[in-house]
Amino acid sequence: MPERVTDEDLELLGELGVDAAPAASGGRTAKEQRIIAGFEEIERFVAQHGRAPQHGEHRDIFERLYAVRLDRMRQSEECRDVLKNLDARGLVGGKDHANANVGNDDLNDEELLVSLGVETPAENDVTQLVHVRSREEINAAEEIAQRNPCKDFAEFKPIFERVQRDLETGERQTVKYKNDAEVKKGDLFILDGQKVLVADFLGERFVSDYGRPDRRLRVVYDNGTESDLLVRSLQRALYKDKAGRRIIAASGFGPLFSDEEEEGDLATGYLYVLRSKSEHPFVAEHRDLIHKIGVTGGDVKSRIANAKKDPTYLLADVEITALYKLANVNRKGLEALLHKLFGSARLDLELKDRFGSQVEPREWFLVSLSVIDEAMQKLKEGTIGGFRYDRETARLTPV
Repeated sequence: MPERVTDEDLELLGELGVDAAPAASGGRTAKEQRIIAGFEEIERFVAQHGRAPQHGEHRDIFERLYAVRLDRMRQSEECRDVLKNLDARGLVGGKDHANANVGNDDLNDEELLVSLGVETPAENDVTQLVHVRSREEINAAEEIAQRNPCKDFAEFKPIFERVQRDLETGERQTVKYKNDAEVKKGDLFILDGQKVLVADFLGERFVSDYGRPDRRLRVVYDNGTESDLLVRSLQRALYKDKAGRRIIAASGFGPLFSDEEEEGDLATGYLYVLRSKSEHPFVAEHRDLIHKIGVTGGDVKSRIANAKKDPTYLLADVEITALYKLANVNRKGLEALLHKLFGSARLDLELKDRFGSQVEPREWFLVSLSVIDEAMQKLKEGTIGGFRYDRETARLTPV
């Protein structure tokens, strides 16, 4: 009795992009329909590339899968019989194909399927694909694989070399990429064992066929290639790569700060931003731009209670303009990082303490609160290492 086509079979055919309506010839079993669906994918490849899929390490993983599948179909009398009236190009039923051997590929069929995220049944039958990835995932994988030589790689090579040195010295570290985490220009990642730089955005944002915002990127790899894949394609690839990592600055900081405490968090203290109430002429004129950036393990209000007697606070009362709760953070390391970032905008001001001694406060900067907040967000995202503060434009700019 012919095998009944189940809902699962129809869903599988739909994922393969195959019309699930009964074949015109009628009477096809579910297995025969799967054979035809697999063959149609090979035919689409041939139509697009003008040749049959081939084996080889340098070939795209999908082409290698199609090549193995085609070889198995050529060897199978059942497959040749099912496809004899559909094989117009003679891909399967040609006289030179019937006794063809499977190509010499380092990966066998099962390993290729596992690489593609496809579970194979116990029985060695390439027509029985049990868990086929969605078309969206397949398109993303194909897009990632399409890389071209980077003609201006000389401009990017020093960046990758510096990043490697920083990783070796501990000035940078890697953290696990989180699903759908934001991707920005200047971001650095490790994908499939290669360093990846988001060099630029290409074109405007748009809404994909799946109703999600997306944008095309120019992505440069440390092996001298580049691609113009989509933001969501890069996000998916990083998330699915078990070794996918984001490269961030300042080793040892861990999660820099968070809005909510999680189990196991070690309370570290606070990062605070202060504004002076000093009547010093220069301070009064630029009050909205002059801020002190510091950290403390205790209560901030207690720390600033006697500010007007302390030259550290410009011998005047201060107000708290921003406060960030820290967890799992090396406070002094974080403070040093921010002071270095805004070093070019450090306030150059001399004061005399109550004993008449000359003092030069070192924790005050001519930086707007909005830029400081932007730096905090980049710290939280782990992307601050790709930016520097430009005093001329008063903005954070990509390195």
